[in-house]
Parts: sequence; structure tokens; C-alpha cells
Amino acid sequence: MLPRRSFLKFGAVASLAVVPGVAARLAAADQPAFTPVAFAVVGDTHYFADKDDPASLNPASRATTAALIEQLNRLPGSEFPAAIGGGKALPLSQVIHVGDIIDSGDKNGAVIAKMQATEWKEWQADYGLDGKDGRLKFPAYEIHGNHDGPHGKGLVPDGIIARNKQRKGLKAISTNGLHYAWVVNGVHFINLGITVGQVKSVTRKRRYDPMDSLEFLVDYLAKHVGKSGAPVVISHHVDFARYALPVSDELVLKNEWDYADVQAFHEALKPYRIAGIFYGHTHGRAVFAWRGPKPDPVVAGKPLPLGIPTFNTDNSAHFGGPTQAFLYVEVHAEDTLVRELATKDAWKTSAWTNLSWRLPHYTG
Repeated sequence: MLPRRSFLKFGAVASLAVVPGVAARLAAADQPAFTPVAFAVVGDTHYFADKDDPASLNPASRATTAALIEQLNRLPGSEFPAAIGGGKALPLSQVIHVGDIIDSGDKNGAVIAKMQATEWKEWQADYGLDGKDGRLKFPAYEIHGNHDGPHGKGLVPDGIIARNKQRKGLKAISTNGLHYAWVVNGVHFINLGITVGQVKSVTRKRRYDPMDSLEFLVDYLAKHVGKSGAPVVISHHVDFARYALPVSDELVLKNEWDYADVQAFHEALKPYRIAGIFYGHTHGRAVFAWRGPKPDPVVAGKPLPLGIPTFNTDNSAHFGGPTQAFLYVEVHAEDTLVRELATKDAWKTSAWTNLSWRLPHYTG
């Protein structure tokens, strides 16, 4: 993963990729007006219960997670610095959580079970479902990570399945109930869980069970997107940049994502307009353009690589330290604009990172 300073500043993106607004103006004559869809992407909140008092959250976890909710609620209308293009944040259509909601879902034991229950209960109280039943003022759409249930089973995956039965306006839900999709202003959003897979012809064991997310993705795109050219946004938990190339059978069994599944994921997306892929897991921010097989990092001073816009968000409310961040996203007709809000003191204060990315949609 490249360090933070290696990624492209807003002005460089504008000169190398598309001048903001030009593509939309050129298309205006033969396309209806497109209202940008704005949302936030958070991840790796790791709600963590107190081991000595498992009915309560660890004090650091409680303080940081609560402060994040307050920060998200006051995000719309906040001003961007001139260095990253100026303007104000649009009203949010939703918040997408890219996994590792809780911390204890990958562990076992009597005390751990109580911790899991507290962590999941507190997360639901904070995020709610539809922007009306929790502390968060916007609808929440979540996926599970390895700390929530690495094999697709447990309190959190079961809880997501239950929440999917209650969500209004979903376009599709997978047969197992875990993966799902919805549409906002013509933009298709698809939540695919911990990883995307698996290729049925490759029978080796996977470290994390994809829970047939690839099958759901392929079926959904064919049935609901087709040749429409509608933008698609995809979320999952684990990063794929480290796992995109073939490795030995001995090593692939230890990897968090099978390279055969990564390659099949990329192939499944080729016929469609992909506005962005979002994931977490690494506890660091990175930006790529994914042509396949391995994504190309977006680097300051170099030509913008072509491919699927791919964004790895930092941890947003981890109890382990004060440094956190999340992404603010706008999907436009021809490109996707992403900015990062970060904190060095667990959301007591925050500032927009002096970096911004505007990447054209991938169109095959």
C-alpha cells in the first residue's frame, strides 16, 4: 500500500482525467439531467465491549463511535477547502459501512458471546436502519467483515439477514439473505459481504467464505442493469490489491481472498459502467484504477491509470487509537468525486484531507 502522500491531489486529477463538468456538459444534449448521489463510506468501527463489563462498551470505543455518528450527522452543508475544489457537502442519501462493524465476532467463549451481543446492540442503536430509528440521521447499509463473522455465520451476519428483511425499497436480496442491492436516482448499489466469490470450478478451500456473493453479483447485473449503462457502486470488506495475482496452492489457502475469485470478480464487471468499488479492512486509505489483473495506484505527478475507480477507506472509529477517517462520495453522470474527512483526536476535531479524487466511471 502506498503512503498517504503518494496519492493524487484534486488539481492533478482534473488535468489528467476530466475537467470537472466537461463530460456532463458534452452529454447534456442527449441525456436527461443527472442529480449527483452523495453518500458516506465508513468502515472498521470495531465496536468493542469491555471485557470486565461485557454489557458495556469499552470507554474508548464508546467515545469514538459516538463522536463519529455526530460527525456524520453534521456533514451535509459543511464547506470544502479551496485546495480540494471548494463548495459544500451535499445532503447524504445514505451511509455505507464496509465491514468490521464489531470487534469480537471472530472469537468464541462465554464472555465473548456477551461482548458480541453488546457490540452489535450498540451499533444498531447508533446506525439504525432507515435514518429514523437510530442516532444516525441517514439510512445505513452494512456488510460483514472478518471481525463480524469470517465464515458468514454468527450474530452479525444473521443480524444483517434480519435487517434485509426489514429494509424498504431493496431491488434484490441473495438467496441466503446476506447480500443485497438497491437503487438511488438510477445508481445501483450492491453490497457483497466479506469478499466476492466463489468460482465453482475452483474447489480449493477459501479462508473466508464469500457466501456466493459472486453468483448474486452476476445475476443482479444481468437482470437489473443489463445494457442500460446505469452506474454501479459495489461494496465489500477485504482489499483485493494484495490478492489479484496467481500464487502457489500452499500460499493461496492462507490468503484472505482467492486470486481466482478476484479475477472472476473483475471479469463480471467488464460489461458495465462501474462508478466505484469501496472496501476497508486495511486500516489505511488507498486509491486505485483497476484494469486487471492487479489494480494500478493513483499516484501524484503520473498519468491517471484507466480502470474501475477503487477506494480503500481508513478505519473510521477504531478503539485502538485517535486517528480515524471516512470517505465522502458524489456519483456524477460521468465520474465519481471522493473526498476524505479525517481526525487525529477520535473525532473531537476533524479536517478535510488536502487530497481529492475525481475518477471517470469505468465503461468497459
